[in-house]
Amino acid sequence: MMGPVILIAICLLLLGLSIRLFLHGVHKTANERVLNRLAAGQPQTAVAKPAWAPLERMFLQAGLGRPSERFGVWLTLWTVALLLGFLLADWFGLLTALLAPPLALRLYIAWLYRSRLKRMIEQLPQLLDHTVRSLKSGRTLSDAVLGGIESSEDPLKSAMGRVQRNVQLGVNLPDAVSDFAELYEQDELRMFALGLKVNHRYGGNASELLENLIKLIRERDQGARQLRALTGETRMTAWVLGSLPVLLVSYFMLTNPGYMLGMWNDPAGHTMLIVAVLLQVAGSLLLWRMLRSV
Repeated sequence: MMGPVILIAICLLLLGLSIRLFLHGVHKTANERVLNRLAAGQPQTAVAKPAWAPLERMFLQAGLGRPSERFGVWLTLWTVALLLGFLLADWFGLLTALLAPPLALRLYIAWLYRSRLKRMIEQLPQLLDHTVRSLKSGRTLSDAVLGGIESSEDPLKSAMGRVQRNVQLGVNLPDAVSDFAELYEQDELRMFALGLKVNHRYGGNASELLENLIKLIRERDQGARQLRALTGETRMTAWVLGSLPVLLVSYFMLTNPGYMLGMWNDPAGHTMLIVAVLLQVAGSLLLWRMLRSV
């Protein structure tokens, strides 16, 4: 009996959400037309950041665009997952569907951001080298940097498209690169922006400055590789300590499932297993933070 009721509730929810999105779009279009007429010729005021600005920043860092573009779709899917979780596994399924998608999304965005940023830093010396060669051939610094962006490959080219758009809108190159560096919060990008600001304000040999920056980035990369080699034993130990309990539980479930199921059905064993899982999660988080600090 509950199945048809849940399906009817999902259908009504989706219908109501679609009507709300349609009315919101119509109302927003009308408001924008009125505001554009009122703001014509008036000085622009600072625009307040939306409540989801941190989420939007994370999506931009990971190269996923703006979350507000498909916010209604993701919210609908999440609501459907909550209802299905409650239908299939009662309150435990509801709690799992409530916590698992945001956590999985956060971990996926963090992984995508780190891998994308690592690739961008690896490509940065090539962009700077192209800029130096363009400067020595007689081009201006702005044209050389923009030409280096055009000759780059993704993900650096798509990420630095932000710099190209800002320059086309009238922002000077140092400020555009500084905005790009603050978005990704990386020291190499900030040094690049600082070098452009210093050259823009005080002048000097830009090609020599960029050559020194290339050398510094490559030395930092070499030092990071040496550090990873020296701490390889520590990282392997952390992986073993974190995965050993999970592997042991998997082995017991394959060879003698009655042992674990007997503990789960016993009240004391049930409590012990829950505490063990919580301790395992806490220990894995501590090991992860320790590795991040190395």
